[in-house]
Amino acid sequence: MAKSSSASNANIKTPLSHGAAELPSVTVDDYNNELRDKDGFVGDGANKRTFQLKLDEWRKLARQFGKDPLGEARSNELSKKKMDALLRGDNIEASATVMSAIEDFSQDFARVISKFLKLKSWSDTERIAVGGGFRASRCGELAIARTMLLLYASGTKIDLVPIVHDPDDAGLIGSIHLMPAWMLKGHRAILAVDIGGTNMRAGIVEFDRQKEVHFEPSVSEFSLWRHADDKPSRSAAVERLVEMLRDLIGKAEKAKLKPAPVIGIACPGIINPDGSIERGGQNLPGGNWDSDHFNLPAALMKAIPEIDGHATFVMMHNDAVVQGLSQIPFMADVSRWGILTIGTGLGNARFTNRQSESG
Repeated sequence: MAKSSSASNANIKTPLSHGAAELPSVTVDDYNNELRDKDGFVGDGANKRTFQLKLDEWRKLARQFGKDPLGEARSNELSKKKMDALLRGDNIEASATVMSAIEDFSQDFARVISKFLKLKSWSDTERIAVGGGFRASRCGELAIARTMLLLYASGTKIDLVPIVHDPDDAGLIGSIHLMPAWMLKGHRAILAVDIGGTNMRAGIVEFDRQKEVHFEPSVSEFSLWRHADDKPSRSAAVERLVEMLRDLIGKAEKAKLKPAPVIGIACPGIINPDGSIERGGQNLPGGNWDSDHFNLPAALMKAIPEIDGHATFVMMHNDAVVQGLSQIPFMADVSRWGILTIGTGLGNARFTNRQSESG
């Protein structure tokens, strides 16, 4: 991968709408593709649950001939940290069990990618970044590398790389690339939100507009709420999000970051131009986020009408798209690239880099 050393394409004139196909630096060719085959959704062949099932199969086999090398805990109870420790530890049988699950998962992941690459919207893809929670582990990184080798062996020449930023940060950092440059002028930070089926995360994304490589963003403050433990209603979830954002606004102003009056939101599902969710939000807290009578951007602008003395503007897009946008500085050497996020499901998006108006 090569970082961009040229100026951003953010001067390109693009319409400001939620879920837009034309963004300042890229065209979103496809996202949230619900590709199916005879077995159902293709993406279900490569998600966190798939890996756990592979691990269960090998543990069951081990128990038939002796003791489970991974102990008594269920596979879905083993944290990424614990799995990585087993992989690197002195218990060779435990390491081999985890490696076997990685191999089986990689075989399935390679088949899933091959099916996506046959889609017209994914044709000629040169590189795919892999994100999501599974990527944030040694197991995930090995699975990504092994999958790429399997694709090579099948005659498919494509780069498969882990996303550069931590997946949790990437889901916030990508929001910068939803905004045209003029909206960020004179500011050093924006607020960003990443909403998932288990957690809701809000953060302050700082950037340096004097740097060429897309402002060198970083998450300086963030607030995490595991809403799956609380099982709130939709309205209670929005109220909690508003509280998180107000607290972050106060911290940004106290740190004299001059936050831009914009909030970027990453959210599962198909996002309509008006900010409503067409479908795909069924796992969000309280449900019914795709109701015709609910609009999250409008609700946030009503609750937080101003930031740093200016009217608040909210921009929302699909969560896989936003996580993919965090990779823009590292995709300057290719034209067509994609993102796959391995979590509860398999998020997906495909991009084409745009030429700047200056050529």
